[in-house]
Amino acid sequence: MVRHIFTAALVAAFSTTVLAASGVKCGPGKLCPAETPCCSQYGDCGVGAFCLGGCDPLFSHQLDSCVPNPTCKSGDFKLKSLDDVQSIDKYLGDSSKVNWVSQGKPVVYNDAILLTMAEGTVGTLLASSHYVWYGKICAKMTTSQGKGVVTAFIMMSDVKDEIDFEFIGVDIENAQSNYYSQGVTVYTNGKNLTVGNTVEKVHEYCIDWQPDELKWFIDDKDMRTVKRSDTWNSTSKRFDYPQTPSRIMLSLWPAGLESNEKGTIDWAGGVIDWNSQYMQNGYYYAMVSEVTVECYDPPSGAKVNGKKTYKYSDKAGTNDTVEITDDEVILASFFATGENPKENPNASSASGSSKPTQSVDTVPGGLSGGGNRGENQSGVPSGAASATGTAAGSAAQPTNSGSFDQGGNNQGSGTSLEPGLGRVGGSALAVVVAVLGLLVL
Repeated sequence: MVRHIFTAALVAAFSTTVLAASGVKCGPGKLCPAETPCCSQYGDCGVGAFCLGGCDPLFSHQLDSCVPNPTCKSGDFKLKSLDDVQSIDKYLGDSSKVNWVSQGKPVVYNDAILLTMAEGTVGTLLASSHYVWYGKICAKMTTSQGKGVVTAFIMMSDVKDEIDFEFIGVDIENAQSNYYSQGVTVYTNGKNLTVGNTVEKVHEYCIDWQPDELKWFIDDKDMRTVKRSDTWNSTSKRFDYPQTPSRIMLSLWPAGLESNEKGTIDWAGGVIDWNSQYMQNGYYYAMVSEVTVECYDPPSGAKVNGKKTYKYSDKAGTNDTVEITDDEVILASFFATGENPKENPNASSASGSSKPTQSVDTVPGGLSGGGNRGENQSGVPSGAASATGTAAGSAAQPTNSGSFDQGGNNQGSGTSLEPGLGRVGGSALAVVVAVLGLLVL
């Protein structure tokens, strides 16, 4: 499957009160500048949410530009409501308040959460606020169906180690298993796993991730095993094995957008049909009812100097460069970073001091549910959310120009307010019809 398929970033349209964001890129050989120090999963520099989940320390301004990752939390997470979910444009890193961060529009239905995708959007993502550094992670879910539609349950680290269950909408009998190390493509890593109908029946998919062995389970059946010892790369002199703390990511995303590269569209079964029989009330949807996490001990020899967060000590980005610390960081605003977590223009305004106007990207965009496959797809703004700090009397908040909108304007958990991901118009009546339609699926 072709990776690195972003061909161009769109420039977002901003109101007259907001300056155009910088659009600074990051990646191999190019670190983020001090002004926008955090490198997102999609290769864009910014502040605020850029510095939280998915912030890549290897290409950020410095290692501590990214906020330390909250450590693993074992539990049985029943997804019956959005009470434990916060949208990415509201979450500032306090993992004690919520266990899930959303992009797009998750909808509660029948004691479960629907991941929805309407035309003109890039779907929905639920990502865990806590990271896992080895453990057993299971999800009970159904998938969506149709050409170009991909449902995914993956583990993804900030340095792009990845473990996948992916479900192509034209093949509802199989799951695709895969793994990557630091985003490097190895085409022989993928393997199909026979499931049975993934759309009509709820299955439990499990990833059992240990330092020396990785297993995929479906409905308690051991389907595949990969041993770390078999992944040695003689060229790079390292094991190409997922080995760094990772978020749990559950998503529905449009791999079959016409703007994507042909290889991606072909892999996903073709261009998406936005008038498909598999849509309900204008949405494709997948369902997730429960996620369970069993945290394993850190690997032998791990540097343990606390218990609250994972952080990197070296840009090698391997498991021996990860430390467990008590360096917990919660951002004061969407202008803050790991380097300067207390930055808050609102506080300066309240004290009466004037602060120069600034314009920076605050919420990353991209096909967030696709892991490395979805990195900065063509036609998707990658850093379109910009915030402008102002003088006394004006609140500085993440600006939602180029908002992701699937038919609703409320701004709480599970809303469609997603800067930088695309725009769909719609009346209030259309919102009511769409939501009521989902409730009677």
